Amino acid sequence: MRSPIPTLDRITQRADVMGGKACIRGLRVTVGMVVGQIAAGRSIADLLADYPYLEHEDILQALAYASWLAEEREVVLASA
Repeated sequence: MRSPIPTLDRITQRADVMGGKACIRGLRVTVGMVVGQIAAGRSIADLLADYPYLEHEDILQALAYASWLAEEREVVLASA
């Protein structure tokens, strides 16, 4: 069973913004973009410098949201 969703008051989803993808505070910055940048080796400081309208808590909540979504999902990987 999936744990309860954490309090994420900075994550928004609106059909008219980025096609309904989870975004940061209604901005055109998706959770996926933030998580992808972190996964690619960018630091939180790098993201804050590149996107001055983001705040530290925005990035932490994006990571928390992604973690919550992935918690119970089974991902089948193709064998090499």
